[in-house]
Amino acid sequence: MVDTEADKQEKLDRIVAEARRNREQREAGYREQALKMYPWVCGRCSREFTRANLYELTVHHRNHDHDYNPPDGSNWELLCLYCHDNEHSRYLEAGNMAKSEAAKRTTTHNPFATLKELLDKNPQE
Repeated sequence: MVDTEADKQEKLDRIVAEARRNREQREAGYREQALKMYPWVCGRCSREFTRANLYELTVHHRNHDHDYNPPDGSNWELLCLYCHDNEHSRYLEAGNMAKSEAAKRTTTHNPFATLKELLDKNPQE
């Protein structure tokens, strides 16, 4: 049986809705706790927040593991949307740089290692 476009869209909608529900449930717990524990100030730029703009204050996981939420809040810091986005961009860039550095260190094959020998043995006439 072949899925129709409507079936595919319905399945995608269900997956997205479930992912959003899971994220909201996860965030509701630690976000509410963090907002009770910490002053409503961005940990980077020191911007202050009120109830009117509190939706712009996010909870950042210091170790980047959103499932690690100790009750003492030691893995959290409050960041404004802009600083939070900047932090994740820097983290991704650092990860990509680390991967490229690791690739440089582990690359050992040199496809031209014996090229000079081959050319010397078979000079073109």
